[in-house]
Amino acid sequence: AALVLQLSVSVADCPGTSSAQAGRAAACQGCPNQRLCAAGAAAPDPGERGPEARGAGLAWGAGLTQGPEAAELRGRLRSVKHTVRVRSGQGGVGTSTFSALLAHGLAADEAKQVALLDIDICGPSIPKMMGLEGEQVHQSGSGWSPVYVEENLGVMSVGFLLSSPDDAVIWRGPKKNGLIKQFLRDVDWGEIDYLIVDTPPGTSDEHLSIVQYLSAAHIDGAVIITTPQEVSLQDVRKEINFCHKVKVPIIGVVENMSGFICPKCKNESQIFPPTTGGAEKMCQNLNVSLLGKVPLDPQIGKSCDKGQSFLSEAPESPATTSYRNIIQRIQEYCDQHHFQEEKII
Repeated sequence: AALVLQLSVSVADCPGTSSAQAGRAAACQGCPNQRLCAAGAAAPDPGERGPEARGAGLAWGAGLTQGPEAAELRGRLRSVKHTVRVRSGQGGVGTSTFSALLAHGLAADEAKQVALLDIDICGPSIPKMMGLEGEQVHQSGSGWSPVYVEENLGVMSVGFLLSSPDDAVIWRGPKKNGLIKQFLRDVDWGEIDYLIVDTPPGTSDEHLSIVQYLSAAHIDGAVIITTPQEVSLQDVRKEINFCHKVKVPIIGVVENMSGFICPKCKNESQIFPPTTGGAEKMCQNLNVSLLGKVPLDPQIGKSCDKGQSFLSEAPESPATTSYRNIIQRIQEYCDQHHFQEEKII
């Protein structure tokens, strides 16, 4: 009861995210979102529409392709050559793992500049996977500076703004949307060949926001992650439907956890049986590309926990071969997409 009373008093004394005292007032001490508010990341998005506008179909960004906000975003994102969104229908299928390894794989070419943007506001796992846990964002005259894994691989995540990795971000949609916009508008990425956007599962606020804001620039397409069983595939079909509705191209589908190859006998077992044909059958039915299948490898999880690249830690693994083939197909798609855009221009 005493804890509940203490929390009630803290909320009542909160100066509000729009206040100049946000994150700095005495009542802010001990709040898990103090650093977010002090950095201005929790301020409401002034351009955020109400629910009636979102329900009327304006959530696709119809009103954000013009005006000063769009011009500001367009100016910042003009230096981004390719944008790839990684998404899934449900949690636990390996979306963030794939985003991290895609970034590592692309950055293996030292001539390429790669950025990884984590917009999973409530579950930011990218700092851990990239070996950046405990790092902080610094602000310069040109904006927020990304946290770098390598000279050509920068990362931005809400996880860098939390005082502890165990802190919960308890926000409604408008605050999440405001932070996503701030990441795109205020982070000084520099010249970028690939911007990889790691998204939370589903088809709600964060997804609508990133489509809105990137409409000021362009999106090469989405990579959709699934596992072989029908429980996962039924949500992926919703993701594909979402991409069609908001006119986001689909680069293809990746089937994660696609069998387990025993390291001793080399026999393959289906841990998640594809009872309805798996991603391959679904892609055939929906006329979507299957980028590849990645088998289970316990080393993937171990590498993520240690913040190391599985591609470097286990170069001989069948999973590494699958990842590299998939990454190559994504690169080829982006190059072709860029070539087609240049022809149109």
